[in-house]
Amino acid sequence: MVSTLWTLAIIFLALLIVTIAIYGVKKKEPNKDFTDVSMRVKTWWGMFVVFGMATLFTQTVSLISLAVLCFFALKEYFSMMKTRKADRRLFLWSYLAIPIQFYWIYIGWYGMFIVFIPVYVFLFLPLPRLLGKGTSGFLRSVSSTQWGVMLMVFGLSHLAFFQIASPQYGANLVLFLVVLTQVNDVAHHFISIYFGKRKVVPSANQNITWEGFIGAVIITVLVAYFIYPHLTPFSVKAALLSGLLISITGFFGSLTISVLKRDLLLGNEEKRRTIKGTYLNRVDSLTYTSPVFLHVIRYFFDFM
Repeated sequence: MVSTLWTLAIIFLALLIVTIAIYGVKKKEPNKDFTDVSMRVKTWWGMFVVFGMATLFTQTVSLISLAVLCFFALKEYFSMMKTRKADRRLFLWSYLAIPIQFYWIYIGWYGMFIVFIPVYVFLFLPLPRLLGKGTSGFLRSVSSTQWGVMLMVFGLSHLAFFQIASPQYGANLVLFLVVLTQVNDVAHHFISIYFGKRKVVPSANQNITWEGFIGAVIITVLVAYFIYPHLTPFSVKAALLSGLLISITGFFGSLTISVLKRDLLLGNEEKRRTIKGTYLNRVDSLTYTSPVFLHVIRYFFDFM
């Protein structure tokens, strides 16, 4: 618990310094646009509160805070979709999957937790759409909804299972995962802006470059080396490999969500601008890093 408090205190201090620095720069250079950076910092504060609650308090508080995060991420995802009246029932059932998924986590039923959304929700979701007047746009509507539930609910819900699977190390492992994922995202973002030349998907995201990917991998692995003794029971080798794994999967998560958003928001530039500062942009990498990290740990370590 002491190490967790120290880590959260350092994160809080870092966010405070960044917030003050941005405020000072905005005052000094009022003609420059710092909107994107300011919105990022605001969402980082929100995520700090969510994950602080998830790591410091009881398992029940942790589950509720992460369920709320899943709800808002899914809601923001649905807001990007071009929907019809017939899709509303589909969305309602998707939201109802959140408390059910988290109930399986609460009772520790790993088998149902791992198959409920990929199997049962996948098979059930087309039915409300079929019975909801008309079949026009059926495939795009159902498949887009299922993608959202898989990423924003199934993927992110793995964060909640850490504490259930390992009461001793779970909270710290979540903090380890979130810190490295955010470090990876931030490093990739700034390296791509200042040094990036070779864009990975220029049509979807100008800030995803190969230079950013390589630089982010190096920085994330280094940060993993410095913080692993305080948050994990890992060896040095396992910590470095974890940093590498989180960096690579975070890159794929960010890349996938960028292309997905590009497709969903095609032709809607106004909504694309407003979606930049949402929590969906901050948790895109976690939709990939969370499940992969959890299952790798469960496979190689007995404490999970």
